[in-house]
Amino acid sequence: MESEAADKKAEPKPDEPSKFAGTPAEKQPKKKRKWLRRLLVVAALVPVFVLALWIAIHRVGWLGPWLADTGRAILGNDAIAKLEDWAYAVQDKFNTTTRGDEKPKARWTVPPRETPKPVASGPDAPKQIYPTFEVKDVGPMLASFSAPGDGQWVPVADPRKPGEPAPMMKTLVHPDGKRGWANVAVLAIDLRQTRLHLVAGTMEPMTKLKEAKEHKRTGLIAPEDLASSIAVFNGGFKTTHGNYGVKAEGVVFVEPHGRACTIAMYPDDRLVIRSWEAVDSTVDQMVWFRQAPMCMYENGEMHPGLTVEENTHWGATLDKDTVIRRSAVGLSEDGQVLYVGISDATTATAIAKAMHFVGSYNVAQLDVNWSYPKAFTVEPKPDAASEVIVKPIVDGFEFSPDDYVRKEAMRDFFYVTRLDKPKAAP
Repeated sequence: MESEAADKKAEPKPDEPSKFAGTPAEKQPKKKRKWLRRLLVVAALVPVFVLALWIAIHRVGWLGPWLADTGRAILGNDAIAKLEDWAYAVQDKFNTTTRGDEKPKARWTVPPRETPKPVASGPDAPKQIYPTFEVKDVGPMLASFSAPGDGQWVPVADPRKPGEPAPMMKTLVHPDGKRGWANVAVLAIDLRQTRLHLVAGTMEPMTKLKEAKEHKRTGLIAPEDLASSIAVFNGGFKTTHGNYGVKAEGVVFVEPHGRACTIAMYPDDRLVIRSWEAVDSTVDQMVWFRQAPMCMYENGEMHPGLTVEENTHWGATLDKDTVIRRSAVGLSEDGQVLYVGISDATTATAIAKAMHFVGSYNVAQLDVNWSYPKAFTVEPKPDAASEVIVKPIVDGFEFSPDDYVRKEAMRDFFYVTRLDKPKAAP
């Protein structure tokens, strides 16, 4: 009876509204609408934020690397690689949709080829110190999809020696019939009259070796070489991306390993680009070495992995079909010409084929992504001839004229000096 009475007492009167009435029916829809509006605002802002971030990364040189490194520290290499892969895929999809009918364009004017002047003779005639450097024109990679001047070599003179033949030449090729904006700029360097050097960056390669940790890094072209330097270009992947071996400035920073392509210099100024297994027995003779992913071309043959769709070897964890900026070095069959390639919007296969097409017998890929692949000439500063600055071989790089010469590089890099006199013929 008491329970029944309590139940009745607890029941509200018919005309007395419950104190809980209206809470789910009235307030909950308002909360839902409020959260829905917030979600719509966020959804609208995300594309704007992503676009702004993407523009910032491509216009503020330090931002992309900083964001990537911060993300790797928090999320790990694989997560950031997948995010980068996704972002580049979106960019490529956008480009192919909006620029699909774009035709290849020249990136510089190709002057008419001059007939070599006869060498003056006689006791009073000035003597030519260096040999004439010539590279055979190869023409466009795709005859029906090319820009004026594709595959034609343009001399890159040494302004310090205006009366001498140019020690370098450059050309441009378009390797992708689906992307008119995809191109590879290549610098050819005469190794008969130059020397290639490797410098450790202030941060990369990362090392665990005691001697390397104690080594003082400058991240700059050696001061004694500034007056003779004619070119500089980027090195390879960060240590975390493959743990590729590096020896520079007489110090081993990362031990070499197999299944890697190796760029190596020997005491007789002989440069080699080969798989590690082909040169490991001579490691004690190497002045310096820099490893990279497996050779794209070796002895004139393309690596079979470049034909496998799922292969992820030539971009850390980035797929070979990822369309990004890449860099590579190649060596002619006789070992006398070094080729340095910087690409825009290419796959690994595209840059490999381009490097082989222009004359490379062996090819190694260097660094990739927007901020890292760069190549410059090193020239006297116009208003102060005693100082030098860098100039890009093609436009589109974020850089400072002081890079590598006064502004230290965080990553390893290569530079080229011109010798006082050419090497003796082998």
